[in-house]
Amino acid sequence: MKPIAQPNDYGVVASVHELVRARPDRAVTGFAPGGKVSTHQFGTNHSVFRGRGMEFDESRLYQPGDDNRSIDWRVTARTGKVHTKLYREERERPVYVLIDCRRMMQFGSRVRFKSVLAAHMASMLCWVGIDDGDRVGGFLLTPTGLKSFPASRSRSSMLAFLHAISDATQIVESSGNSTQAEENSEPSLAHALVRLRKACLPGTLAFVITDFSDFDAAAETELKRLSVRAHVTNLLVYDPLDAKLPTQGDYRVSDGNQVLSLEQLNITQSEAHEMAFATRKERVAQLSRQRSMAFLSVSTADKPESVLHPHRKHARRAHTLGASS
Repeated sequence: MKPIAQPNDYGVVASVHELVRARPDRAVTGFAPGGKVSTHQFGTNHSVFRGRGMEFDESRLYQPGDDNRSIDWRVTARTGKVHTKLYREERERPVYVLIDCRRMMQFGSRVRFKSVLAAHMASMLCWVGIDDGDRVGGFLLTPTGLKSFPASRSRSSMLAFLHAISDATQIVESSGNSTQAEENSEPSLAHALVRLRKACLPGTLAFVITDFSDFDAAAETELKRLSVRAHVTNLLVYDPLDAKLPTQGDYRVSDGNQVLSLEQLNITQSEAHEMAFATRKERVAQLSRQRSMAFLSVSTADKPESVLHPHRKHARRAHTLGASS
C-alpha cells in the first residue's frame, strides 16, 4: 500500500505545517471545567483546578467558613474539638487526546475530510495544553494499529505526536479486493478507550475525537468507565452526507485514483441512512449527559476553531433556529 494524496492537497491530508500553524493565540489560556464537565468551556480560563485536590494533606482546627463536608470526624472525636481536613491543591493535570484517523474518517464532501478536521482540532487542543503548562499525551487510531504518546510538557514530544497525526491522514491505497479484510483488521474504538482509561490519572482531561462509526456496546461500556476516572469531552466529527444524503442529481465520488458514479438511493434507503446517523449521535449525546461528559458535534463544513468555543457554536445554532422559526 502507498499514499495516494500529497501533503499540499488542502482538506484531504493535514500537513505538519498546518498543524503547527493551528496553534491558537496565547490569549487562549487553557481548559477550566467548572462544576459538571458538561459545562466545559475551552480557551477561557487558566487550567489549574482550584479548591480541594486529590490527596489528603493534614487536619487543622475548624475555622468559620470551612466546608462541613471536610470535617475530620475521627480527629474531632479524639480531641473533642472540631477539625477540618485539608487537601493538597492540584499541581498538574494531564491532558489526553484520542484521535481517530481510520478509513471511515478519510472522507469528506465539504471543505475537508473528517480526518483532517479531527487533526486540526487535536492540534489546537494540544497547543492549548502545552502553552498552559499541562502535560499532554495522546492516542492515535490508524488503519494499521493504535499508537500511544505519553503525556509530557515537552514541545518536542507534542510535535512528534503532530507528525504522527499528519502521517495518519495520508490516504493509503487499498490493495485490490482486500478492503473489507483491511477494515475488519482495524483497531476498534473500544480498544482505544481501554488504553486511554488505563493511561488517565484521576482528574485527567480526556478528549475523544471520532465519528463514533463503531460505537457498539463495548465502546459504550468503556466510555462509561473512562468517565468515572477522567473529565471526558466527546467530539463527534461528521460530514453533511453522514447526516443527510442528497435527494436529486448524479453524484460522483473518488478515492484519489478512480471516480465512481453513484445511483440515486430510494427514499427508504435515504431515510435509513439518516436514521442510523441520528440514532448514533443521540446515543453518544445522551450518554454524555448521563455521565456528565461534554459533547460537541462538529461538521467538516465547520471551522476547527469551534472546538475551543463550543458555547459560541451552540449560541449560533440557537440564533439560526430562532430566526428560521
